[in-house]
Amino acid sequence: MDFTPPRGTQDLLPPRSESLGALGRAAARIAGLYGYRFVETPAFEATELFSRTAGESSDVVTKEMYTFKDKGGRSLTLRPEGTAPVVRAFLAASHDLPSPFKGFYVEPMWRYGRPQAGRLREFRSFGIEVVGSAEPGADVEVIAVGERYLREAGLGSFGLEINSIGDEVCRPAYREELVAYLEANRERLRDEHRDRYLESPLRVLDCKNEACVAVAAGAPKISDRLCEPCANHFAAVLAGLEREGVAFVHRPTLVRGLDYYTRTTFELGSPVLSSQQGTLCGCGRYDGLAELLGGPRTPGVGFGLGLDRVLLALENEGRDVVGRARLDCWVVAVGEAAERRASEVLRELRGAGVSADASYERRALGAQMRAADRSGARFALIIGEREAGAGTVTWRRLADGAQFEGSISEAVGAVMAEREGLA
Repeated sequence: MDFTPPRGTQDLLPPRSESLGALGRAAARIAGLYGYRFVETPAFEATELFSRTAGESSDVVTKEMYTFKDKGGRSLTLRPEGTAPVVRAFLAASHDLPSPFKGFYVEPMWRYGRPQAGRLREFRSFGIEVVGSAEPGADVEVIAVGERYLREAGLGSFGLEINSIGDEVCRPAYREELVAYLEANRERLRDEHRDRYLESPLRVLDCKNEACVAVAAGAPKISDRLCEPCANHFAAVLAGLEREGVAFVHRPTLVRGLDYYTRTTFELGSPVLSSQQGTLCGCGRYDGLAELLGGPRTPGVGFGLGLDRVLLALENEGRDVVGRARLDCWVVAVGEAAERRASEVLRELRGAGVSADASYERRALGAQMRAADRSGARFALIIGEREAGAGTVTWRRLADGAQFEGSISEAVGAVMAEREGLA
């Protein structure tokens, strides 16, 4: 049997698993600071949820979804994005939830595509959603959360790009103008958009292919053709970002590839990743999504942020992930009396909040010390016959070999002081 995971997926083992775990815990902490509450939706949903909201002609639906039939013949799809499931869940339980509802999730997603660095078929996403508010302040807060998350994760180089794509009032006239422009430049488009630009012309602007990027650069700009309410909304968002101290660049060609987006769209990207995988966080406003699902008009705004890409960007910048797990103590016992005492010491250490481990089997002192080194522990806590008889322990700092002896409570205090000092 081949022990490698399926193509486009990865086994998460230490230390990388610990790094991603730390990024997920940071997401929960920062979301909580802004009043977002944890939500989790099923790993698979009815296929219709995504085909209706993403658009039948979108790349997500036509190329990227993992769709299958269950034993009852129902068409189900592994979750390719988090916004539509959260809005569906909100509509199902809206009578029991506050409005606006502020939720966050840290969940795996699945999209089929050619695997490469920063683009896996199974990936982890941190997302937040504000469902039930049309106010520009909600847009500002969502963007501020994403910016703060990347900053506190330790990224040294990233930037925010933002645009408005209008709404059902001003976008139809713009769409006609854009279609006419694309028709005149049809031969310059890549094959896919050359044949399908009429189905969703805005997706041409979202394309990362160099040929389409060149066409998009000369296309009419939706932000110059906004109706008054959309223009006012966008101006309020930009003013709010300035008050928050969040730097941004207005990119008039920035759109999102799904049909349900309106008004604000944004991306937080990293220059240390390729242009195809440089977007770390993106989303925007989706005021028409609930209606697409058959619910009442319910405005919303949110983002999806790729944790795998954030980790890759941190690695490319040569930065460590803050919060990576590290064992405090490895307990070493030599002699029968020491072995009996060691199990008590392990319980006392763990009960005091000190992470601790030890060998399961009886081993020589040298072998146990080598195991302590391999564990990455801060200290080896040594119990010999003398310590067992005296009720003491010896703790050795593995970084420099400094050694001390005292009671278990003194050892706990020393270990915790060292841990806090190095955190």
